[in-house]
Amino acid sequence: MFGAIAGDVIGSVYERNNVKHKAFALFSEGSRFTDDSVLTLAVARALLSGEPPGRAMRELHGRYPQAGFGPTFRAWIDAGEGAPAPKSASNGAAMRIAPVAWAFDTLAEVLAAAERFTVPTHDHPEGVKGAQATAAAVFLARRGESKTTIRQHIEQAFGYDLSVPLAVLRPDYAFDLSCAGTVPHAIRAFLEAEDFEDAVRNAISIGGDSDTLACIAGAIAEAHWGGVPAPIAARVWAVLDAPLRTLAQRFCAAYAVPLALPLTDGESPPPSAG
Repeated sequence: MFGAIAGDVIGSVYERNNVKHKAFALFSEGSRFTDDSVLTLAVARALLSGEPPGRAMRELHGRYPQAGFGPTFRAWIDAGEGAPAPKSASNGAAMRIAPVAWAFDTLAEVLAAAERFTVPTHDHPEGVKGAQATAAAVFLARRGESKTTIRQHIEQAFGYDLSVPLAVLRPDYAFDLSCAGTVPHAIRAFLEAEDFEDAVRNAISIGGDSDTLACIAGAIAEAHWGGVPAPIAARVWAVLDAPLRTLAQRFCAAYAVPLALPLTDGESPPPSAG
């Protein structure tokens, strides 16, 4: 779950300034959390409290309205509680779904919860599929399944083609907010990676919706490699405010998510990573 936030923060400065290589700085003065992190933690909050996911998302949007929410999500917010769910096939549910994969003990439960946490804002088969595929990949990685097993399951269960190497995809890949144009490539970024940092670098290096690609890849990589490396986690931690830190800590403690912190407020993070 914290891997998703790390991917978002690292990718935040590259969403509108794409890079097509892996030799970029992980952090800069512009690094920030975006709606990807806010909504990931809204899902975490709803899982902890049992409140409806839509209510948790509305509440955290109200606290962080400038986090970069998309127009469809903002229209749903503006329509008020009880508004019809948008028929969105975009990647906005997939980017936030990682906590679901840590909160349940079976894949069937994870898939059912992924759908439940998706439909308030992405009531479209492709939106649900993208969120379920992401949650399944995180869950299988968390359970220690191999990359080969994860790839086979995603391809067979969801019909995504994970065979295209990033080197082939990278030159012509353009900004794409759809699940179909995001989720398979984020998973491929994980599959080609040697470690957590490499997965995030892979995801950002293809361009496009960099923070969301890195958010999804980071979520899977965290589960596969047993956490976010401490120097990276500390830099991400420093970007979050106290309420978001508290939510992250509570969720990680409740669901045994590895967290290479926590630093207490007032402590200094380790030296810069990257």
